Amino acid sequence: MITRRYSRRDLAVLGFGLGAAVLVNVALIWGPTLASVALSGTDWNGISELRWIGTRNYGDLAGEYPPFWSAVRNNVLWLAFLGLIATPFGLFCAVLLDRRLKLSRVYQSALYLPVVLSLAVVGFIAQLVYSSDYGVLNAVTGLTTDWLGDSSINIWVVMVAAAWRHVGYVMIIYLAGLKAVDPALKEAAAIDGASEAQTFFRVVFPTLRPINVIVFVITVIEALRAFDIVYAINKGRNGLELLSVLVTENIVGEASRIGFGSAIAVILLVISMGFIVTYLSQLFKEDHR
Repeated sequence: MITRRYSRRDLAVLGFGLGAAVLVNVALIWGPTLASVALSGTDWNGISELRWIGTRNYGDLAGEYPPFWSAVRNNVLWLAFLGLIATPFGLFCAVLLDRRLKLSRVYQSALYLPVVLSLAVVGFIAQLVYSSDYGVLNAVTGLTTDWLGDSSINIWVVMVAAAWRHVGYVMIIYLAGLKAVDPALKEAAAIDGASEAQTFFRVVFPTLRPINVIVFVITVIEALRAFDIVYAINKGRNGLELLSVLVTENIVGEASRIGFGSAIAVILLVISMGFIVTYLSQLFKEDHR
């Protein structure tokens, strides 16, 4: 086996490329992350001197900050809605399109179209649909419901708008996975007398396990980082509180409670890391095989 020796120029280029990537990663990701962890134990407002207060911010979050639990509830609802309704529906659409229906390309493009839109744009579209004054929904149905102003229902209609985008994202991922399934597996199941449903759930779906992990992690991240759509509608208030909105309000808002906002960000970080570790573990297992 011939081993290649790198010249000084090659090593310089490699060092510069890797060094630049590491520097950007540290500066834009790990630096702010570690800073948030450190600042979460202070009462810093961006002007005063840093003063260590330990875990007081976390205690205040749990006991003296009502929007926190509303935001936690909404994030849990968001995760459940995307995970239990939008994601299975995206899988269902992928299965149908995998059968090569007529005009399948048209359906695929129509379902994927919302994915190219940012959630902020989806929020503006939601206002056009759900507004009590000029909304399409009230105009068509003759209702006078304040879909976005009523705090008991606005989170549900906004989740429907977010799911509209999420379905296309999940569909395209599952469709790629279904295209990679060996047709011989389906043929063998059919020869054994398995129905289409049995073939899918007992043969095809288990082979999509790596795709399932990816979709699961993406769904969790989408639910936890949701911000644009609610901020575009009403700045994340009146029933649309989310943890990401509270982070923004406390760190860059009028309150300027950077330490307090950092504590919320750390909670989001801890929740996210659990699912990210799961995803990476799956990748390492696949590479090991």
